[in-house]
Amino acid sequence: MPDSPLYSAAAVAVIALAVAVVVAVGLKVLRSFRELGTDAERATYNTLHAASKAGRHLRTGLNPAGAAKASRQLRTLLGCDALAILDVSGVLAWDGTAEELRPGLMGLAADVLSNGRTQVFNAADLQLRSPKSGSVAAAVVAPVRAGSRVVGAVAAFAPQAGAGLVRATTEVADWVAAQVELAELDASRTLLMEAEVRALRAQISPHFIYNSLNAIASFINTDPARARELVVEFADFTRYSFRRHGDFTTLAEELRCIDRYLLLERARFGERVQVSLRIAPEVLSTVIPFLSLQPLVENAVRHGLEAKEGPGHITISANDSGAFAEVTIEDDGVGMDPVQLQSMLAGHLDGEHVGLRNVDARLRQVYGDEHGLVIETAPGEGTLITMRVPKSQPDHDA
Repeated sequence: MPDSPLYSAAAVAVIALAVAVVVAVGLKVLRSFRELGTDAERATYNTLHAASKAGRHLRTGLNPAGAAKASRQLRTLLGCDALAILDVSGVLAWDGTAEELRPGLMGLAADVLSNGRTQVFNAADLQLRSPKSGSVAAAVVAPVRAGSRVVGAVAAFAPQAGAGLVRATTEVADWVAAQVELAELDASRTLLMEAEVRALRAQISPHFIYNSLNAIASFINTDPARARELVVEFADFTRYSFRRHGDFTTLAEELRCIDRYLLLERARFGERVQVSLRIAPEVLSTVIPFLSLQPLVENAVRHGLEAKEGPGHITISANDSGAFAEVTIEDDGVGMDPVQLQSMLAGHLDGEHVGLRNVDARLRQVYGDEHGLVIETAPGEGTLITMRVPKSQPDHDA
């Protein structure tokens, strides 16, 4: 029955339970908010949170897409009516009211961009004529510096430009400058990596190409079929080594390049160069820096086996090691002095092992210092080189 005591009691219980849930959730939210501490601590958190979000958008430098997203966070930081970010060529982003001032902002900021000094503008300077300007009656324009260069500016628009807004806008502009400098540093690292790859290619060219062509020429009269095969392998090797796209490749592609390299070297050395491969199929698709394995194998041939009397052996292994692919290249050649090797890897000595230093530096740049080459060697004891790279690399395309 709808009006029975049992029904009424059940309804009251359900309502009481709902109220209890609402109160519990409310108390949890209130308690989590209070955990941030005092009003000053909450304000600090909000400031750092907004700066962190804006920083992610500026890490690629001053560009319209990043500036548009960062400007919203920066306007919140300054508490102004409108905020603009510009570079030396134009206004990149505008957030807030008074957007009719945008066309004239570059003229207004011309002196700031040329002399690098913060300037304050009043209503007469802004020539406000539109009701859309709202309460805007002043502007602060602060330069964004990257080193000694002025690369842009931050403009804050507000009802008045007090000392607090001037200082805060200048600090925000300096913070933007720090993000721009970080972006330029990232770009310079990329350029450095590309330069190092070009250096490796230059290293391959004179030594290896000259010897390979001589080896091919030696077979033209005695074994024309072998000479033709070597020409094809040489063409494939050089096409891969001098390709113009991509800083990364797969382990499978690099091993294919190594196979061609060793085929050409064995045309010179014959049975003096013996090779064993131990490759786990599950790591073949792992992405690695372009030309990061071939120089290690070339080092084993040139500096390990070439100076050794009699045959030498190279073992190339690639294994699954949890979240990493572990690649080792071992030779039983003449070995190296560990002290001199460490000095060379640190850049203190120029030597014949520039390929090792180059690969070690690139691995550290891409994955961090803990992923540099691990080299075990001693004079007369051969060399074992180990490289560990993450199997999952969503930011790197082969």
